[in-house]
Amino acid sequence: MCGIAGWADFDRDLTAERPVLQKMVDTMAFRGPDDEGLWLQPHCALGHRRLSVIDLEGGRQPMVTPETLPDGTPLAAISYSGEVYNFTELRDELTAHGHRFRTRSDTEVVLRAYLEWGADFVRRLNGMFAFAIWDSRVEELLLYRDRLGVKPLFYYPTPAGVLFGSEPKAILAHPESRAALTLEGLRDVLSFVRVPGQTPLDGMYEVRPGHILRVRHGRRTEQKYWELECRPHTDDVPATVGAVRGLLEDIVSRQLVADVPLCTLLSGGLDSSALTALAQRRLDADGGGRIRSFSVDFEGQVENFAPEPLREAPDQPFAAELVRHVGTDHQTILLNNADLVAPNIRAAVSRAWDLPFGDGDLGPSLYLLFRAVREQSTVALSGESADEVFGGYLWFHDEKAVQADTFPWHALGERSITEQSTAFLNPDLTARLNLPEYIADQYHSALREVPHLTGETGHDRRMRTASYLNLTRWLPVMLDRKDRLSMASGIEVRVPFCDHRLVEYVFNVPWSMKTFDGREKSLLRAATADLLPESIVQRRKAPYPSTQDPGYDRAIKQILGKIVAEPSSPALPLFDLDALDQHLNAPVEAASSMQERGLYNETPIRLAEWVADYEVDVLV
Repeated sequence: MCGIAGWADFDRDLTAERPVLQKMVDTMAFRGPDDEGLWLQPHCALGHRRLSVIDLEGGRQPMVTPETLPDGTPLAAISYSGEVYNFTELRDELTAHGHRFRTRSDTEVVLRAYLEWGADFVRRLNGMFAFAIWDSRVEELLLYRDRLGVKPLFYYPTPAGVLFGSEPKAILAHPESRAALTLEGLRDVLSFVRVPGQTPLDGMYEVRPGHILRVRHGRRTEQKYWELECRPHTDDVPATVGAVRGLLEDIVSRQLVADVPLCTLLSGGLDSSALTALAQRRLDADGGGRIRSFSVDFEGQVENFAPEPLREAPDQPFAAELVRHVGTDHQTILLNNADLVAPNIRAAVSRAWDLPFGDGDLGPSLYLLFRAVREQSTVALSGESADEVFGGYLWFHDEKAVQADTFPWHALGERSITEQSTAFLNPDLTARLNLPEYIADQYHSALREVPHLTGETGHDRRMRTASYLNLTRWLPVMLDRKDRLSMASGIEVRVPFCDHRLVEYVFNVPWSMKTFDGREKSLLRAATADLLPESIVQRRKAPYPSTQDPGYDRAIKQILGKIVAEPSSPALPLFDLDALDQHLNAPVEAASSMQERGLYNETPIRLAEWVADYEVDVLV
């Protein structure tokens, strides 16, 4: 896993721009703490920061072909981030075609696959990736992103080309970029809908999942190489459960390959427990010893736990039972309020995001978890996307949410997401944002994308729609959080449930089969039940843990109070200062819910800190 950055410009000679490229690459030192590299040609500059995971000595980047044009220029060069899990098979196939390899890295396999099969070779890849290829033969830059968007890739068009990077900070380090927030960008921040390709920054975009962005002589074209498709599902329940189990065993086995220490993130829920059990089973079969596992908890939370609507019991007893059951080498990372509100930790989280996204104390706690894990492991397996793939969230099972004429997660709760996220905005600004209309437009735009089988109607049609919306508009929120906060600590997090083969298969399983036992995630539960303690098999879905200590909420109010008290804060015109004052003077009698923290309490803090720290031009 790594960070990439670069620049294509067809009107100037970039070989003299090494200092600018170096500045872009330097912003991503945390993504790639092990090595760096620059490669400059007249119209293309590629930069790389490396986190060494496979072929520690041989996988240096940017990587170029030994074959050259008559003037000595390599035929092609690559700056690559991610992992391709089927690179061994591809390498064998390419060797049969006459290719010779100088390294053991998947990067070289990707580069030579491009030479052999052309731009569409990406369809052969199984993995998570974002990479840039410069083809010197035709002077074309190609930017690739994996099917689900596990790895990020941002770009910023310029008059004669494009800037790109794994994170916005790499692009913002370039003098031709600027950080500007318009009404449209603020809608993106506050709507809690991730629109493919869109960012809050004016003029900055993401390469969409499953797409290639091609830049040639200053012209940009976008090419889709993958999308979710409908296929009739002909397997019965036992065959479907067996197929899911077979896919999971193959996926986990592939994703355990690394030349550095590897672990799992274990909450004690079904998803992470299933992955951990499958990983330990694979290691047991290979004589590989005990896998490391890590979980997070808060001081005093087990002893003082209070049941919540989405969490009936604390995680730790379940995680401990799984550890006893499968025999991992486990460690619990204990956090406290001082950790979660420490200025240096909050600044690191903000810097990791680059954008004013976040969700209360989850950001700091994840960052601290990853930082602790990095002391012992470089790669971790995590359970993101199981809920999107198998239908685990509450809104899949709430009839009001299912039937609502909006995104399902917007239809739960007494107060809407937009009411909470705009609670402290200037009322005039809130009116001009008109978030309900914006969300409705995005919803109906997404509906037009949803594939359906001929004749698919009623509940089956609606649940396929819900699955599609979760995979394309909600999952990116989870993947972005995982990527930014893990890579900020130099740790690669792999997400087995995002394997496109599993996603494609389960997407086409009828909803009645996905819930055949009357519960959420029936297929995953049945496919892994023999590996797990009965308590975990029967456990209800619970979200990532949040501290129940109201001291956290009091500390957040203090942070907000300092922002409001600073008259020079550039974001103050965005806010309703009277509403903020009433909020600050209200006593904190109990801990806020996870959603209330992320949307209501901390939105003004994130906006204010982001505008100030990134010197954002507010154009609203």
